[in-house]
Amino acid sequence: MHILSGGAAAAVVRAVQAAFESSSGERIEASFSAVGQMREQLLAGAPCDLVILTRPLIAQLVDSGHVRAGSERSLGRVKTGVAVPRGAPTPAVGTREQLKAALAAAQGIYFPDPDKATAGIHFMNVLKTLGLHEPLRERLRVFPNGASAMAAMAASSDRPVIGCTQVTEINYTEGVQLIDVLPAEFELSTDYTLGVCTGARQPELAERLAQLLAGPATEPVRRQGGFEF
Repeated sequence: MHILSGGAAAAVVRAVQAAFESSSGERIEASFSAVGQMREQLLAGAPCDLVILTRPLIAQLVDSGHVRAGSERSLGRVKTGVAVPRGAPTPAVGTREQLKAALAAAQGIYFPDPDKATAGIHFMNVLKTLGLHEPLRERLRVFPNGASAMAAMAASSDRPVIGCTQVTEINYTEGVQLIDVLPAEFELSTDYTLGVCTGARQPELAERLAQLLAGPATEPVRRQGGFEF
C-alpha cells in the first residue's frame, strides 16, 4: 500500500501502520515531504494508493482524474507555528513587531521549501512582508520539508536559532519546542485531506485505510500533534 503524504500527517500514518499491516497483510510504503513534491511524484507516475495533501491540491487531483471523486476525507486543520530548540530561550512572537525582532536576532532561520511546501511558501511571504528576506538571506536555512528543517535546527550548534513550519511537524520532532503560532495577521491554517488514487491496486483496502486515518481511532494522535477539528 503506497502513500504519498505531506509531512504534517506522518505521525498519523505511523500510528496506525502496525495494526493495519497486521490485519490486512499489506505493507505500507509511505513517503512524506512537501505537498508540492508529493503531488509532482504522483503526476510523474509514482505508485500511489492513498495521497494526503492540502484540500485544494486534492481537489485539483480529483479534477484531473488522479483521485477518486467522493473519496476525500479531512484529517483536520493545522496552523503554522514558530519553534526553537528545546530548552532554548523562547522569544515573544505574538505580534508583527515581536516576530520581526525574534527573526532579526536569530543566527539561523529554519523552514521548509519556499517553492513546494505549504508552510515554506507562506513563511517566505511573511519574511518578504517584514522586509527581512534580503537582509537575512545568509541566515536562511531551507530544507525539503518541515520535519527535516526542525531536525536540523535541533542539531544546530548555532544560537540563537528559530524555525517556522506546520505545528504538527514541530510537535512530532524531538529536540524542538513550539513557541506559538504565527501572529493573527500572518495566520495560516491548512486543511490536510486524503484521497484514494484512481490507480490504487486495491481500492477497497485503500478506502479502509482512509477511513482509519481520518476516523476516531487516530483523533487523539491528531489532536496531540496539533490538528484542529
